[in-house]
This record gives sequence, structure tokens and C-alpha cells, in this order.
Amino acid sequence: MFQLHTTCSTSKARLGSLTTDHGVIETPIFMPVGTLGTVKGVSQDRLKDPIQAQIILGNTYHLYLRPGTEVIQASGGLHGFMNWDRPILTDSGGYQIFSLSDIRTLDEEGAHFKSHLDGSKHLFTPENVVEIQRVLGSDIMMILDECPPYPSDYAYAKNSMELTHRWAKRGRKQFLETQALYGHRQFQFGIVQGGTYKDLRIASAEFMAEQNFEGIAIGGLSVGEPIPLLYEMTDVNTDVMPKEKARYLMGVGTPANLLESIARGVDMFDCVMPTRNARNGTIFTREGKVNLRNSKWRNHHAPLDPDFPSDLCQKYHMSYVHHLLKSNELFGMTLASEHNLQFYLWLMKEVREHIKNDTFASWYPEMVTQLESKI
Repeated sequence: MFQLHTTCSTSKARLGSLTTDHGVIETPIFMPVGTLGTVKGVSQDRLKDPIQAQIILGNTYHLYLRPGTEVIQASGGLHGFMNWDRPILTDSGGYQIFSLSDIRTLDEEGAHFKSHLDGSKHLFTPENVVEIQRVLGSDIMMILDECPPYPSDYAYAKNSMELTHRWAKRGRKQFLETQALYGHRQFQFGIVQGGTYKDLRIASAEFMAEQNFEGIAIGGLSVGEPIPLLYEMTDVNTDVMPKEKARYLMGVGTPANLLESIARGVDMFDCVMPTRNARNGTIFTREGKVNLRNSKWRNHHAPLDPDFPSDLCQKYHMSYVHHLLKSNELFGMTLASEHNLQFYLWLMKEVREHIKNDTFASWYPEMVTQLESKI
């Protein structure tokens, strides 16, 4: 599934590819988040061109609750349901259940929770999460895991990690004993946990490697810990994760976070940030972040970046986009969302080119400084 092509000579940055039956994914890659079977405000056609998304995410928890697996199965899976013919990764719903801490309980069997929609009671087990994702038909499915909060004491983090490990064995067994439903291959990724404790992170990475998943994710980060700690734990994990398997850092992050994590050996990322921030007026550019809701752009009758190929930059002045966003017009949110996603995917293409030419390590520090500035 994953092929490592080259590694930067002076960092851990890697150039690779993941081959699925719905297409080849070039890594490092950012994956737009389509939680409910749609990337908010962006059509599937626009995701393909001009955004150039190679793979998108769906969420098992949300799609299970609405519209439900019967509806999606009747459409031939999530690809047919949303008319998307490129790869899809589905999260197991573990993070969403973690977010429902007041209406869920965890035990050896699985995660008991109440629907945020109507309060109905449900149970996710390592086995039925595989079965739900068989119905969804995602190219890459994730195991059920527990995402411990930050901060967690050592005992809690260790017990949580060990529960995730026991669930991982059950989920892997279920995956290997069942078949895909729609004629295309599915792959399964394990998830490393362990809180922010180095020894637990190492133990979890080694355990997940032993289960022979097709890829391994780094979970339990980007949950409130300081950014330097996020980078430290990522480094700890990639030091011991198998080189021949894809590495996915879940829920991260800003453009600068992506570059720093790529330098630490990560291949795949997802985050709602580019679209969520866009709807709130934050635009990512090569020179830094811009808040287009700020009144200083009210009379700025020039494009944001005339050299960037997004519609927001090529077709409209900042004064107009400012007006749309201040007025909460949907078109403004769509323009901003498309721009941010196009920027993230452009950045990943730049990264791949620099790794290929072995110039990544000298290029990215200055780029991080630019990306973190505010305009």
C-alpha cells in the first residue's frame, strides 16, 4: 500500500505514495475533512479542481447516526453516496466520543454513548466499528481508540493506552476475518496513544507496529497540549514507527504545524482548521495569516495575493471579500474555504518538491516563520 521513495538527508521528512483502488496518494499530504460526507461549503468538483484534494475524510460516528448505514449501503457506500471517486479515510469516531465526555462511558466491551442528536443510546465496539466502516466502504479505516484528555496523569494515560491496545487486537482480528463489500480494497490503520509520556508513546508505537496494520496514526495529540510538546511526542513516535508504513498525525493543524511535523517524519494530516477558520475570516497565505473581517480591509481594493491561483485571489478584491464575510454571506465563506484548502494542498506540493530535491531542511524554517506571521 505505502511506498517510501526518499527521505531528506538532514531531516526526517519523507516522500512517498499510498496506492488505493481509488487512486494513488502522494505524500506528504493534507486531507480535507468531510465529516458528514461533505467538506463544508465546498463541492466535490471544486475539491478535485482547483483544490487538488487527493483524499478526503468522513466520520464514522456522525455518518452512523445520520443518515445511517442503511442509507449509505443502499447508495453503494460513501463513494457512491457523495459522488466522490477518489480515496476516502474514515475516522472511527473515537475522538468524537472523547468529546462527549459527559454522555459516554468506556469499558472493556467498548464505548457506550448517547447521540448528540436525540439522546438515544448506542455502543461502539472494536468489532462493530470495523463493520460500520465496511459499510461506508472507505479506502482507509481507523481502529476504535480512547483519546485521553490533556492533561492526564500517568496512571490514567497508561490504562487508557492499554485499553486501546486490547481494542486494537480485537479490531484487527475483525478486519482480517471480514471482507470489503464493494469490490475495492480497504486498509486499516492503528492508532498510537500514551498521552504525553515518552515511555508510553514508545510502547504504544511498538505495539501498533507488531499488529501489522497497513499504516499507523499518531493519536491523542492536538488536544490542548503546548505546541512544543506536540512536536516532542511526534518526534518520539516517528523515531520508533516502521519506516515502511504510512504515518498519520491526526487532527493537525496550522500550516506551520504541518511543516514542523513533516520535518519529524509524518506523512499524512487532517484538520478542520482551513475551513473552520475560513468561515471566521482567517485566510492563510504565503506571507502569513490575514483576518479579512478586520475593518482595515474595508477599502482595500486590490487582490490578496495576485500570484496565488485561487478564485479569492484572482477574481475579487479584498474589500469585496471583507464585505461578504462581515455580512455572513455563504459565498464569502465558500471563497475563503476553497482558498485555504487550495493553499494547504499547494503547500504540500511545495513540500514534496523540496523533499525530492533534498532542499526541504533548508527551506522550511524560514517558511514556518512566514506562515506564523500576521498580516
